[in-house]
Amino acid sequence: MTDLDHLLEVMEASFDPHYREAWTRRQVEDSLSLSSTYMILVDTAGAVLREGDAAAGFVLARQAADEVELLLIAVVPARRGLGLGRKLLHLFFDSARARSATRVFLEMRANNPAGALYRSEGFEQIGRRRDYYRTITGERIDALTFARAV
Repeated sequence: MTDLDHLLEVMEASFDPHYREAWTRRQVEDSLSLSSTYMILVDTAGAVLREGDAAAGFVLARQAADEVELLLIAVVPARRGLGLGRKLLHLFFDSARARSATRVFLEMRANNPAGALYRSEGFEQIGRRRDYYRTITGERIDALTFARAV
């Protein structure tokens, strides 16, 4: 199984189709074809994934100059509430610092429960896009943009 396969497997298990947040294989492949985009995969203990291990979470990120954007983050439902999301964020911060970034960003739907985790890790809301997301049933949800120094 390739790293891309691991990422897609975690994404499929983790993202509720109602919110239409999951990316297609092609979208992920196209993003990863750019040198500025990278992924971090972790196992069930939150360690960087080694060959042969099962993936339990991932980060997909993109760098522009001295800023890194968290494009996607996910933890499989069976491993939620065990600190894997926080470990992934810390690996993300470490990777951003290693790439000489000074700030990191993310955008999420306003009703995303992960907002509490992001705020507890020092992210501050810097923007709002009204009615940015549309659910499968047509409901519109604002997008919130967050940033923090690394």
